[in-house]
Amino acid sequence: MHPALKITLASAVMAIALSPALSNAQSNAGYLSVASGGVLKATGAAVCVRSGQWTPALATAECDPDLAKPVAAAAPAKPASSAAPAPAQPASAPAPQKAAAAPAKPAAAPAAKKPEPLNIEEKIELQGMAFNKADMTDDNKKELDEFFAMLKKPAKEPVARQEVELGAVIVTGHSDRIGAMKLNMKLSEQRAITVRDYITSKGIDQKLIFWEGKGPKQPIPVTKFCDNKMNRKQLIECLAPNRRVTVEVVGLAQPTPKPAAKPAP
Repeated sequence: MHPALKITLASAVMAIALSPALSNAQSNAGYLSVASGGVLKATGAAVCVRSGQWTPALATAECDPDLAKPVAAAAPAKPASSAAPAPAQPASAPAPQKAAAAPAKPAAAPAAKKPEPLNIEEKIELQGMAFNKADMTDDNKKELDEFFAMLKKPAKEPVARQEVELGAVIVTGHSDRIGAMKLNMKLSEQRAITVRDYITSKGIDQKLIFWEGKGPKQPIPVTKFCDNKMNRKQLIECLAPNRRVTVEVVGLAQPTPKPAAKPAP
């Protein structure tokens, strides 16, 4: 048989023998490797199959021990240094004990909160002034005296409070509807001034007093039944409540402290 034909047949036989492994093999550096990661070897022989990239530099000790570079001998390990052990540190002296802390002082009781002052608004109507006059009646003076005396005393109703500190006194004069509007406006102002002067005579600062006249603009509701068809005397008597002066006081007062609760027996 011709030598070339021998080589061809041998290659064919080798390819057939290696075909099962090559189907799962892939190139790994200078040798073919199987899918499991190992080097592909020829069937029936422990011969590694070289890849087309193989060179002597890629030879391994497993496949080509004669060509593989010997592994350099590991350098001998240096003996452990025989350094002298560090001298033991002397035990530190115990720290001096601190003096016992002084017992904490009991916390001071919180200061009692000062109660907020009360806003006071009081009002009185001085009715029944003489027709077409600005003078106060004796009853008007008595009522007004009692009104201011009440403000200087502690009260329990409507709220428990001490003496009222005046902030302002508003004096408003009124008239009935009989007569011209202009005359009634002037008459209501004169009545307010009369009451203002009386309050001032009782020692109240005039700077705290504000006055004005309203004429017949703010009648007492009950006088709406006073019919103008009445004779003059009856009408004057019916409208008497409108001839008046209103005194309003605005101020502050400290609330009366509640008595301490009695201890249980």
